[in-house]
Formats: sequence, C-alpha cells, structure tokens
Amino acid sequence: MNVLILGSGGREHAFAWKIAQSKSLQNLYIAPGNAGTAYCGTNVNLGVNDFEGIKNLVWEKDIDLVLVGPEDPLVNGIHDFFLNDEVLKDIPVIGPKKDGAQLEGSKDFSKQFMVKHGVPTARYESFTKDSLEEGYKFLNTLDPPYVLKADGLAAGKGVLILQDLEEAKTELKNMLVASKFGSAGNRVVIEEFLKGIELSVFVLTDGKSFKILPAAKDYKRIGEGDTGLNTGGMGAVSPVPFADAAFIKQVEEKVVKPTISGLIKEGIDYRGFIFIGLMNNNGEPSVVEYNCRMGDPETEVVIPRIKSDFLDLLDGVGRQTLHEKNYETISEIATTVVMVSGGYPGNFEKGKKISNLDTVKESIVFHSGTRSEDDTVLTNGGRVLAITSFGKTIEEAVQRSYVAADKIKYEGKYFRRDIGKDLMNY
Repeated sequence: MNVLILGSGGREHAFAWKIAQSKSLQNLYIAPGNAGTAYCGTNVNLGVNDFEGIKNLVWEKDIDLVLVGPEDPLVNGIHDFFLNDEVLKDIPVIGPKKDGAQLEGSKDFSKQFMVKHGVPTARYESFTKDSLEEGYKFLNTLDPPYVLKADGLAAGKGVLILQDLEEAKTELKNMLVASKFGSAGNRVVIEEFLKGIELSVFVLTDGKSFKILPAAKDYKRIGEGDTGLNTGGMGAVSPVPFADAAFIKQVEEKVVKPTISGLIKEGIDYRGFIFIGLMNNNGEPSVVEYNCRMGDPETEVVIPRIKSDFLDLLDGVGRQTLHEKNYETISEIATTVVMVSGGYPGNFEKGKKISNLDTVKESIVFHSGTRSEDDTVLTNGGRVLAITSFGKTIEEAVQRSYVAADKIKYEGKYFRRDIGKDLMNY
C-alpha cells in the first residue's frame, strides 16, 4: 500500500514510525512532515489544508490510504472533498467527515450530542452576545471554579477555568463581545466543573465497530507540579494506573457504546479516531470533551504500545472490516517527555541546532517541531521532541526518557522532570 499522512508534529511522526513497520506498506509520504518523519518515509512540502495540492499528490503517487493527523483539515472538510471528487472518492480517508468533526469543531454540538445520547457529562448552557445577561445568571448558579469554552477551534487556547465569579463574568464578556478568541468565541459554553482525575481514552472506529486503544494521561502545564501556563502537552503516560480494567469497562458501556450508536442514529458515518477526554470521579467516568483525532503527546505513548499491524487496522477502518482485525497491546508502561524551546509557550526562537540525537539508543525520539537543513536538525516549533521509553514501572520508563533528554543538546532546551510522578503512588 502507498500511504499519505497529513501533519507535521510528534503525533504524525509516531504514526509514520509505526506504519513504516507494516508488511503491507510500499511507500509512505508525509505532508509536510518534519526532520523525524523523513527517516520513515518521504516528506512532501504541502500544507494540510491545500486540498488541491493533496489531490495532485494522491493521484501522482497512486496513494491507497490517507491518514489525517490534525483537526484543522477534518473540520474544514477534507474527507468530504475526497468523497465529492471523481478521482479521489474511492480512496479511504482516516478521519471523520465535516459532520463528525463537529464533535471537536463545536463545543455546543458535542455537548448537545452527549446529552441527547445519554453520555455522562457536566451540566452546561450555551450563550451568544445576545444572551450575555443569561450567561451571567447561569454563572451565578454554579460553584467555582467556572469553566468557559469557546465553541469553535481556538488552537487549544479556548478554554478558561476561573476561580472568581466576577472574573468569569468579565471573561465571558471578553469572549462574546470583545472577540477574545475571534469567531471561535461567537458562542460560549459554560459548564459545571467536573471533579476527579483526568485521562484520555482513544477509540478507533469504522462507523460500525470499534477498538478501544490504550488510555493515557498527559501533562498540560509548563511547570513542574502542574504550575504555570497551559501548553500543548509536556509529557504523557500509558497505561494509567487509576484506569483499571473495571473502569475501562465502565467507559466502554457508559461512554464509547452510546457515542458510537449516537453517531449511527444521527446518520454520521464516522471513520477514524475519537479522543475522549474523561474525568474519573471515584470510578465514575464523565466526558470533558471529544476530539476528532488522536492527541499529542498521548499518541507518542499510545501508538508504541500497539502490538498489532497498525496499517492493517487503518485498512479495516477504510473498508469497514475493523471487527475482523487482530488487535493486541503490549503490557509494558510507556512514558514520553516533551522537550520544548526556551520561552515556550510564550515567545521562543526557532532554528537552534540539535545535537546528539544519534546517541539515544534505549528510547524512541519522536520529532515534533524540527526541520532539516544541510544534514543538520534544527528546532522549528515550541514543542521540539518527545522522548518515549518503556519500562516495567512508570519510574523505570520515565528515567530512561530523562537519560535521553539529558544527552540531547540545543540552546534553550527545557523539559519537566516530574512526568508521571503523581501516578507512582497508585
């Protein structure tokens, strides 16, 4: 098979690394890719929203399957673009059509969907600038902290969690009236704060059947002890000690099955990944959010734990034969430590030379924000590398990641040294 992966981050490098191991693979292309994906296949300098350019590439390279990494092209309708094109319509796209991508593209849609199909979630209401006063009244009925979510995609920055009622009211006005998050905040979802421990469960579905992939927990804040600004993710652990087989069974019965059957009832032919952000409150799961793709950096711990041929699973999604496919995971614990640029998530510089990558032997180095220039690997983003390691314990796995992270050098490098520490007591 000839395969095209769309995207350029650590998630896409993990996909490429795994697909490159498949016996079914003939040629692998990544658009636009990064310095790491170039070791797995051929990078093509194309943007993920350049649908016409992607069409030409698919035609020229005789692509058999397209795997979409990020949410943007899915919400913008790349799957629909393929289905509506005579040349492309029979080529499987792994990722939902525009209607299914609303699970991530619209917080209001996803909350309505959960309530309609009996998926446990927080109490909520939605507001526009015309109903600002009603929004203030709803805030008065809640206890702190107050959760405000921009309805649309806001590059991961559209969620505010605030302790003070007056500040929450001010920020609601900033979002709806002053367009703090642009058009993404034209509608705002206010919801009750869910208590418990957060984790992510990933589902792969062909629109009829599904496989539950390994669960993971990521670390969003820049500082150790979960302090400082939110980032795209500073590390991840899989499996999660507090998500045992009994809890995952609860998730399957109360969340995954109602979600899949709800999509079918709504006439949404969903083929791809569903990222379910969950809260575990004393063994009871509640959904925080859906995403219509795999998470990053969770992908860098989830995908390496899949024992089965990943491309064979994806082919099953495309052909709607997923229920026939073999699916196994390895029992070892995987951890990833994300190395970032100095100043991230604020202002940071790109183009710093990365050295000693070839000295890492016991871990997998997934590239996130990198590029190659004259055989030199340079930083090219806020999150630069994700160092994934295995171990019998979280401590053993994460220690291996730290050994590797200490070896790798570039100006301004930073990483958290407490990834998984909160889970070691379970």
